[in-house]
Amino acid sequence: MIARMLKLATPVLLATLLLATGFTWSHTVAARPPQADFVAPMSEIAARATVAEAQARETQLRATIAQQLGMLNPAGLPTMQTVYFPQTSHHLSNRSGFLNFWRSNGQVYIFGYPISEELVEQGHIVQYFERARFEYRPDLATDQQVQLGLVGREILAAQGVPGTIDDPQNGALYFPETRHSLSGEFRRLWEKRGGLQVFGFPLSETVDENGRSVQYFERAKLVYLPEQGNAFLAGQAAMRGFPIDTLDEVQLSDLGRQLAQLRGLNLAPMPQLVGTLTWNPAIWERRIEVNLSEQWLSAYEGNLQVYRAPVATGRDGFNTPVGEYAIYSKYDEQTMSGCIGDECWTVPNIPWVQYVVGGVALHGTYWHNAHGTGVRMSHGCINLRVDDAEWLYKWADVGTRVIISY
Repeated sequence: MIARMLKLATPVLLATLLLATGFTWSHTVAARPPQADFVAPMSEIAARATVAEAQARETQLRATIAQQLGMLNPAGLPTMQTVYFPQTSHHLSNRSGFLNFWRSNGQVYIFGYPISEELVEQGHIVQYFERARFEYRPDLATDQQVQLGLVGREILAAQGVPGTIDDPQNGALYFPETRHSLSGEFRRLWEKRGGLQVFGFPLSETVDENGRSVQYFERAKLVYLPEQGNAFLAGQAAMRGFPIDTLDEVQLSDLGRQLAQLRGLNLAPMPQLVGTLTWNPAIWERRIEVNLSEQWLSAYEGNLQVYRAPVATGRDGFNTPVGEYAIYSKYDEQTMSGCIGDECWTVPNIPWVQYVVGGVALHGTYWHNAHGTGVRMSHGCINLRVDDAEWLYKWADVGTRVIISY
C-alpha cells in the first residue's frame, strides 16, 4: 500500500517537505511590532532556532518515510493509505474511508483506537473501535458513506434502558424522536463534538451508574468524571456564571469494545503489515489557521481539516499580528503578565499556552466566554475555550505552523 500511497501522495509530500524546510517567520503587517498579552518567554532569535530545530526533525521523519516507501516492492503493499496503531495492534485504512473519518471527527478523544481489523457484518464492511463501530455504506452519498453504528442502542437492547422519560418543559433540549432530553455537561459536549452524526439521539436521561452520572445515546455513552476537572477553573466558573469545560470531564465509554466482546468477535492483536506507517500525527504536515474575520480557528493534517474552534483575538489597538508563524514554546499552565504603555496586568493559572510570535500565544481562557462571537477582547493573544486549547496543545508540537489572516 505504501508504495501506491507514495505514488499518489508524492507531490503533496514533496510540497510538505519544501514548506517545512523553507519556513519563514513573516509579518504582512509590519508597521510596528505586534502587540501582545504577555512577555515573550524567549528572544526572537532563540524562538527561530527552536522552531527550525523542531521542523527539521519532522522534515527528517517524513523524508525517512518517503525513502522507506521507495525501497518497498509495490506488489506486496496495501492499495490504500493504511496506518498501524501499536497501542492496540490493529490497522486503520482509507479503503472504505475509515482513516480520514477517524482523523477528521475527533480521533482518539472521540473514538479511541481500532480494536479490530475491517470485517463484514450483515453484508457491510465494519470496523470496531474502543468507543464506536464504523460502517461503510456505498449506497449513500459520498460524504455519508462512513456511518457510525448504533452501538448504544444495541447495548441497551441487551441490558435494558435505564432512567425515566423527562418532561419536555424543563428547559432542556428535548428530542421527541426518542422522548428524552439533553442538558448540562452532556449537552455541551454533544453540541460541540458532532451532535446527531457522532452521538445520535439520547436513549436515556442522565442516570447514576456505579456512582457515575451517565447518559446513553444511539451511538455512544457519555460519562461525567468531575475529578478530571480543575479546581481553580471550577471556582472561576462558579464566580463568573458560565461553564468552563476541561477536555476529559466528560468521556465516552468503551461501548465499541463491550459490544465486540458481547458478540464474541476476535480482537486478537495483528502483526504490522509490511509498508504500513506507524500512526503519528506528524506523518502529515500539521498547521493551524486563524481567521481573524470569522474569529475561528481550523487545524489541518495535510489538506484534511481535523479540528475547528471559535476564538477571540486582539482588540483594536492591540490587534493580533497577521502572518505566518510557528509554535515555539509551550506551557500546560502559566501565570502571565505584561505591560503596554500605562496598562499592566497579571493573569494567574492560564491553561494550555502555546506561543507563536513574541508574547502572542494560543491559550485557554476562563475570564470570558465570547469566543467566536466577533467580540475581540485580548491584547493580541488568540483566546480559546479551555477544552479546545487543551486539544490543540496535545495535538500540536513546537514547530507546528500557525497562519493568521483575515
